[in-house]
Amino acid sequence: MNKTIVLSAALALASFGSVSPAAAGSGFQEQTRSDQGEARKEMKAGNQLSLREIERRVLPKMRGSEYLGPAYDATARAYRLKFIKDGRVTYVDVDARSGRIINRSR
Repeated sequence: MNKTIVLSAALALASFGSVSPAAAGSGFQEQTRSDQGEARKEMKAGNQLSLREIERRVLPKMRGSEYLGPAYDATARAYRLKFIKDGRVTYVDVDARSGRIINRSR
């Protein structure tokens, strides 16, 4: 069971191309700021939903889970919302343009 959780988490991180902040240094922070700026720009242009709107749609579907926060991938134009329940982390990937859940890892 624990191997499944670790493997799922590793696959989820790999699919979003994540790098640990310690290993990436300022490059990671620059990419994060760039993605956040891109999200803001697209939202203001009316091309995608705001993070708050996406959270408003998704959080009620995750009852009983603690919401840990979002990440944005400008390339995929998707938000990844992170939750934890009973020691298990779940990532919910949401299309930023439609607000549709496109993937859920367990």
